Parts: sequence; structure tokens; C-alpha cells
Amino acid sequence: MKKLFKTRFFQRLWLLIAMLGPGLITASADNDASGIATYSMAGSRYGYNFLWVLVAVTFGEAIVQEMAARMGTITGKGLGDLIREKFGVKITIFAMVCLLVANMGTTIAQFAGIAAGAELLGLSRYIVIPFVAIFLAVLIMRGSYKGIEKVLIVLCMAALSYVITAIILKPDWNEILRAAFIPKVESLQTDYIMALLATIGTTITPWGIFYMQATIVDKGVKVEEYPMTKVDVVFGAVWGNIISAFIIITTAATLFQHGIVVEGAEQAAMALEPLAGEWAKVLFSIGFIGASILAAMVLPLSTVYPMAEAFGWERGLDNKRKDAPLFYGLLGGVILVSALIVLIPDLPLFQLMWTTQAINAILLPVILILMLKLANNKELLGSYANKKWQNYFSYTLMVIITVATAVLILDPLFT
Repeated sequence: MKKLFKTRFFQRLWLLIAMLGPGLITASADNDASGIATYSMAGSRYGYNFLWVLVAVTFGEAIVQEMAARMGTITGKGLGDLIREKFGVKITIFAMVCLLVANMGTTIAQFAGIAAGAELLGLSRYIVIPFVAIFLAVLIMRGSYKGIEKVLIVLCMAALSYVITAIILKPDWNEILRAAFIPKVESLQTDYIMALLATIGTTITPWGIFYMQATIVDKGVKVEEYPMTKVDVVFGAVWGNIISAFIIITTAATLFQHGIVVEGAEQAAMALEPLAGEWAKVLFSIGFIGASILAAMVLPLSTVYPMAEAFGWERGLDNKRKDAPLFYGLLGGVILVSALIVLIPDLPLFQLMWTTQAINAILLPVILILMLKLANNKELLGSYANKKWQNYFSYTLMVIITVATAVLILDPLFT
């Protein structure tokens, strides 16, 4: 009996490990350069008091990504495909424009992260950015980035240094737990609203939703395998945001306690000094650049594939350029425009990363409304359609984003 139990346990464990992938990768990608910048700025400005926002957003991310994974499993189609089929051309164009703007902003943020990390090491962005842009374009268009992707994932593990640093600092964990589960709103001023929107926008991303569903479809997940995929999605959201929480905890325990507000990479790197000392800048830069390049390889494709899918263009890196001109043209355009914007002199890189994530959040309701209509369509999903509580939470998230956006726009008019 004991042997049978062990056999079943290891079979299920192996099945779980085999299924981990889309959810874990998508959630972990939130800790890219723009994510690190956003959490560092939030932690340095508001201390532990921003942790409750992250806890709430974790629930939101798990629910939204689960919807995408479920639709991909049941229908075998990507989100762009379903939007075109169910809502027609006009709404599809509007949704794809929102996706393009959001993803362009996030791609720009990755190049800003590369520039910020390079300048922290004493390298000029005017040399590094053109080189990286050409390098990425060649890699992506040849589909030859899989080996380099593994190296970059290892570099991204530098984010774990925030966990180690927090343990070394021995913060007041009771205070941290209170801040995580007892909401405290600092104010409704512009900076706080921007931080709120940026945290939502860097965690629940439009590109992540499309990427999740497309990956599930590509992986060919079967309905009977879905329970394990659901575990992957929830585990990924929790794990990714635990790392995010430690970024906030570390910056709060080091920078906020000394009145240092993160405005750029140099201040952000100071949070790792208890662990790395004089090597803090190097450790921060390696992780920052690695995360930026990794995301910059994924984002152009996660922009172009859904648009090609929605409009019925020829797509895929296995096609020749002459056979898929729109696909390759848009792919190259996303990389080129993103790189050129970051080369604008005196551009505040960290502020740019924060702003683009806020824009992500502002555009997110457009995608969520379409997702919810699809996820509640019983003709499409049958018994796998949304439950009421999933709808309630999703609509609450949209209301919060809408109200925050309205306050952000109206506040300057009354001050």
C-alpha cells in the first residue's frame, strides 16, 4: 500500500512538473526591468504600505490568466482569433490598437531598462542600444534565440538577491504582514495613483494575457489535463509576486527607511548593498539587463502574433520575409521604434518605465471586457464558462482602474 502511494505521489508530482510552464513563465516575466523599476519606486516612496496592493493584484492576475488558459484549452484558439470571430472587424481593430500601444510601451520600457543598466556600468546608451536592437532583430527573425534565452533566464535569477537581502536585513515581519493584508491608502495624489496603476499594469499585462492563451494552444493542452494547467497558472502568479513583494520589502527596508526615493538605476541598486556591498551596482545591472533583453525578445513576437492572428495575415518565423511582409515589417518596426525612443537625449528612463506600466493598466479594461464576454459565453465554453465570483472580481478590478484613471486625469484640473 505504501509503495502504491509513493508511486502515485511521484507520478502526480512528475505530471505537475511537466505541466509547469506557461503560467510560471508569464508570471515570472512580470519581474522584468519595468517591473523591478515599478516595485523599487513604490517601495522607496511608500514603504511596506504598498504590499496590500500587490496581494490584491496577485488574485487578479491568477483569475485573469486562468481565464485565458481555460479559453485556450477549451477552444484551441488564441484570444485574437476569438475576438475577430465573435466581435467583428471594428472591435478587433480597436482591441489590436490598444494591444499595440500597450505592448509598444512595454517594449520601450525594456530598452529603457537596457539603457539604464548599461549607464550604471559606465556604458553609453547610444552605443549599447543600437547594438542590442540589431542583435535582437537578427536573433528573433531567425528564430535562433532559444539558447540565449536560457542564459538570460539564469541572469534573471539575480532577482532572488532581493529575497536574500531581505532576510539579511531582518525587517519587522509582523509589520510587513499587517501592511500586506490591511489596506492603507496614502493619498489620492498623482504619484500614488500612478504607482497604483503601474503596479497593476506591470503585473496583469495585456501581452501576458495573449501570450498565455497562445502558449496553451501551441502546447495542445487537453481538457483532461487542464486541472494541472490551472495549478501552473495559480502557482506562477503567487511565485512571481512573492519575488515582487521582496523587491518592495527590500527597497522599503533600505531606501524608504533613509528617505531615499528611487528616481533612477543608481538609487535602485543601493537596495542590494547589504548583500553585495560595492558590487551592488554590478549585481543590479546584470539582473536588470538580463531581464530587459529576455523580455525584449518575447514582447515584439507577443505583439505581432496576435495581430497577425486577428487579421488573418501570414505569420510565423518559419515563413520567408516575402511571404509574410506585414508580419516581419511590424516585428522590425516595434524593435526599431522602441530603440529610437530610448535614444532621445535626457529621457528619464525610470520614469518612462513607470509611465508605460500605468498606460498598460489604463488600456487593460478594453481587453478584460472582451475576455469576460468570451469567458461567459456558454455556447463557446459550455460548463467551463465563468463562475459569478470570477466576474465579480474582474469587474471590481476594472472599476478600480477606471476610477484611478479618472482621478489621474481630473486631479490636475482641481489643483
